[in-house]
Amino acid sequence: MAVLGDFGTTWTKLVDTETGERRVIPTREAAARGQRADIATGHNARRWAARHVNELIALTQGGQRLIEERELLVLDVGSRDVKYVHVRDGELLGMDWTATCGALTGFTLELLGNYYGIDYTTVRPSAKSVPVTCGVLGMEQLFELVSQGVPIEEAVARFARGIAMNAYRFIGEPKEFYLSGGMCENRLFQGSFPEDVEVRPLGRFVLVEGLIPELTKNGRAAK
Repeated sequence: MAVLGDFGTTWTKLVDTETGERRVIPTREAAARGQRADIATGHNARRWAARHVNELIALTQGGQRLIEERELLVLDVGSRDVKYVHVRDGELLGMDWTATCGALTGFTLELLGNYYGIDYTTVRPSAKSVPVTCGVLGMEQLFELVSQGVPIEEAVARFARGIAMNAYRFIGEPKEFYLSGGMCENRLFQGSFPEDVEVRPLGRFVLVEGLIPELTKNGRAAK
């Protein structure tokens, strides 16, 4: 049996394969308690795991375990980066990863939500968009909107749409795709994509799910 982990920049996801327990804890808390994993992925995985697995490999394997369709496109939105994989009949059609700009990450939305005390389950998506080419500059535009009298929730909704549209263009503007990561719990973000696009949330444990096939490679029995 093993402990599997996704050690992200902000959040850590852990699965105990013996008990089936799943936990999401702040990465700073995982660091403070000296949390270890047998196999892990994520930004901090090399520091706290016996064996590290590339995140794109984990995302691909996790998507294949969770999705029964012959073709799948999975977008993972993390705190510091965005990545996707596109697979058809087991063949990799495309993958990419960007960590060069905060405009494409979930961290800015989490930061703004905490700053303004926003409940993202109650904010309606906006038809307008802040042209977010950089997370910091995008927030500057948001603050400018607020100073001009635009309600805070509307300004944040425009910002969310800007991030969502960047991510949508990044994955090639498909008519449907699967979403992985913390943004699966953000209704505003999911509602900020074009209305005719179907977004299918998979949850926060897709990458950890993708580590399960690695158990057999280690001579363990996968569950």
